[in-house]
Amino acid sequence: MVTISREKNSLPCETEAIHTDTTPQEETRGDQLRAGARKLRSKATLQLKFSLSYILVIAAVLVLLNSYPLLVSQNLMVTSTQNGLKSTTKVIESALMGLEKLTKENVQAALEGLDESGATRVMVTNSAGLVLYDTRQGGNAVGQYALYSVVAVALRGQDASYCKYDGTAFLSRVATPVVYHNQIVGAVYAYDYDTEQAELLETFRHNLLIISLLIALLVAGLSIVLSRMLTRQISGLLQAIRHVREGAYSHRADASGTDEIAQIAAEFNSLTDRLQTTENARRRFVSDASHELKTPLAGIRLLTDSILQTDHMDEETTKEFVTDIGREAERLSRITENLLRLTRLDSGVVQQPYPVAVAPVMERVDRMLHMVAQEKGVTISGTADEDAVALATDDDVHQILYNLMENAIKYSAPENGFVHAEAHVDGQRVVITVSDNGIGIPDEDLPHIFDRFYRVDKMRSREVGGTGLGLSIVKDTIENRGGTIEAGHGADGVGTVFTVYLPLAERGDEA
Repeated sequence: MVTISREKNSLPCETEAIHTDTTPQEETRGDQLRAGARKLRSKATLQLKFSLSYILVIAAVLVLLNSYPLLVSQNLMVTSTQNGLKSTTKVIESALMGLEKLTKENVQAALEGLDESGATRVMVTNSAGLVLYDTRQGGNAVGQYALYSVVAVALRGQDASYCKYDGTAFLSRVATPVVYHNQIVGAVYAYDYDTEQAELLETFRHNLLIISLLIALLVAGLSIVLSRMLTRQISGLLQAIRHVREGAYSHRADASGTDEIAQIAAEFNSLTDRLQTTENARRRFVSDASHELKTPLAGIRLLTDSILQTDHMDEETTKEFVTDIGREAERLSRITENLLRLTRLDSGVVQQPYPVAVAPVMERVDRMLHMVAQEKGVTISGTADEDAVALATDDDVHQILYNLMENAIKYSAPENGFVHAEAHVDGQRVVITVSDNGIGIPDEDLPHIFDRFYRVDKMRSREVGGTGLGLSIVKDTIENRGGTIEAGHGADGVGTVFTVYLPLAERGDEA
């Protein structure tokens, strides 16, 4: 263990002018027109896509509704008609199957009184296809040959059927052979022209068409309403994004509801909250930095003007003024250095960490602050374990110890003041504490002491030369190395204790 005991620190920015050939008013009008065109185009496109999606889906359903049921109904009617004709021909064929040879007389006698109402027309032919019997009135084909394909098939010994729907009626033909002792002696032909079932089918088709039109109109209206509702939410979100893009960070999107768009709007509002906080911090930082830089510059200007405008100023007064100018210049330099360090920390450009023993750094800081502590009558001391090796950089540890110890010296007790620093290992962390018996920090100020340019006592801070950046630099430096810092009251509520936690360097890191 190393023990140390003794008795009794605004960014200039460059601006570049950009010249254009258009006036700001023209650029603003052009941006507004382009934004409006993009809004209309995106909204119309999105609304059109949603509407078309709904309409296409319903159109497909309606096409299916107007085709499949009709096709099934038509097939059922065809099957029903053919089965009826087949039954009629089978009945007639059964009545004729006992005849060895078919003639007009025996066929007429066999079919006397037989019910043939199941068909529009019935014909019986002999084995040569000559019509022997015909139920058609006024157009009797008896004595003529039945030149029908189904009759030809039946005379070859096979049942045959044919059905066609011409839009107004079902036209069906059925033929079956008449067999006697395995010999084909003729054929029975039945024909039906059914308009009643065709009317039923057309009525069904008409009703489906009306229902489809009503559904199409309803869906078209719903698709427009739903697409507008959806695009209105998206349009509101886009409008909010444009407002925020233009700098209105206080603008919020409507996040009502529980759907995905509402969740996106809620996330957007959360993002804008962070942007608003960051923007407020940036503006406050710029304002504070400008004020901090302005104060020493104003003092330097006042002092130099006094020297230049005062004739025959005595040497002692001139020396005093020049000393004050140097002090203000030193303060200005200190502010600038702190701002540069904060800028580097904010940019994330930091040196790679390596093992740093805390004890030598603590001893070096003690030597640097010895004269300052001695002038104020403050005793500074420090102890550090030899195994307290932090994974950071030498400059990081120096910056942390210097700022915390210097700050403690500035606000130490006016009499018998002390500042004590300590470093030890706790698990996988190096713990550094800096304590004093000074005026302490009020409870209401503790949450803000690491804010940039924040001062607990602004008048006293200016008297001791504080800039309000030291603790901010310490906090950012520690967090960039994966550590944390805490501030609290000392023993019995006297003074202040800062506790720093930094990652412990492993043996592999040292290698």
